[in-house]
Parts: sequence; structure tokens; C-alpha cells
Amino acid sequence: MAQRRSKKRRSPKRGAKRWSARVTRTSDALDLDSGVFRSKDPKRIAASLKRSAERSKRRKSEPFRSAMSMLTFYTNRAGKNLPASRRRVLDQAKQELRRQFGRAP
Repeated sequence: MAQRRSKKRRSPKRGAKRWSARVTRTSDALDLDSGVFRSKDPKRIAASLKRSAERSKRRKSEPFRSAMSMLTFYTNRAGKNLPASRRRVLDQAKQELRRQFGRAP
């Protein structure tokens, strides 16, 4: 029997590596402020997302859902690389976003 060779994993092409960053920058749903997810203040993150969602003419759903979707997308794509302190701030931003839109948690 012939032995099967294992295929070497090729490194992704430059640009294909960070597709989630491109989605965050060029989202059809929201025009985000620069560095919105780098803030350490959950209220500032939530306010920025709310402002972006309410101003957007291209979003496909209501402002709350668009803002929450972008925040969840960012958190999920960061995955294991997201430190616990950043995850905590982003989770607090979700709670603050619900509060600013008048939604019960």
C-alpha cells in the first residue's frame, strides 16, 4: 500500500489572514468610529455603537440589533486571543447598550 503524505498547511495569503478586521471596517450595517472597540469604557463603546447604528442608512434591521450584532461579532471573532479583562469590558458594553436602548437584560 502506498503511504499517504500529509499536506503541509500553507500560511494564508496576506490580507486573507484578517478577514474579520476587514468586516469590522467595511461593514454594510454600520460606519464605526475609529478604535471604538479599544476603549476601556463600556459606556463609551455602547454610546458609539448606538450612534453609529442610529445614523446608518444601510442597516438591514433595527438599530439595537445592528449594534448588538457588531459587538457580538467582534467578541466572537477575537475568541481565545481576547484577554479576560477586555471580554469583561465588552460584556459590560453589551449590558450598557441594552440599557441605552431601554431593553431589559
